[in-house]
Amino acid sequence: MTDFGVTGKLGGYYLAEQYRKNAAGKSEGVSFAELAATKAAGKTENVSFKEMLKSKYPGAYYNVMDTSKIDSSLWGRNDYPWDKYFSNNADDSVLNWKPSGAEPDMQSPAVRTKMNAMLGKIAVVIPPELEEKMKNNTELAQKVMERVDSFLLANSTPGENEGFLMTFDENGEINHACVVGELKFTVSSSEFVEARRAREAKHAEYERLAEEAVLKRRLMEQEADKRYYKDSMTKKAVSIAAYEAAGILM
Repeated sequence: MTDFGVTGKLGGYYLAEQYRKNAAGKSEGVSFAELAATKAAGKTENVSFKEMLKSKYPGAYYNVMDTSKIDSSLWGRNDYPWDKYFSNNADDSVLNWKPSGAEPDMQSPAVRTKMNAMLGKIAVVIPPELEEKMKNNTELAQKVMERVDSFLLANSTPGENEGFLMTFDENGEINHACVVGELKFTVSSSEFVEARRAREAKHAEYERLAEEAVLKRRLMEQEADKRYYKDSMTKKAVSIAAYEAAGILM
């Protein structure tokens, strides 16, 4: 992640306290555990990812947008409109945002106002493809929810008022993120993408090595079979020759 400096002392610890309560199974709304139990009891046909999110973080903003094509260099600029995602009806124009001039200073009034507007809030952005997948795959929805929880836990500072923005790709992985707090402001994009690529490359390498091992084992087995056949034929030829020699001598 890239640390851009101090955002200023604004006080409060709403989000950290909200996470602590939710992690303990408490919430101002209905807990995810209660939703899951209700579904298991047959009281509702489906528990969507949005319901899971809202049950744990009642004030969270949720938008369905494809952020995969956002350039990481633009996402990391001080003037990128992260604050626009903190709405339940975010404008698609944020996906095609382009800077209108030189990057403003971190301490400029416009940047500070934008960051302050994000404090104490959570925003999650899901692409249409992922939302469609999760409609019929509760297990996937739960995994994405766990990634939201893990991100909040890893990036929360107890006692600080903070804001969190995370966007997901079609496979349920975080591809962009932004964290703003009293003493920090971090954005991350390429790190998530590179981490995912590294995992995929590692998995592909494991599969390649496994395939090579299987092929090597088969070749060794074939070679062993050939040697066994050759040895058997040699022994048989020797036996026949010995038998014939013995017959002649007799």
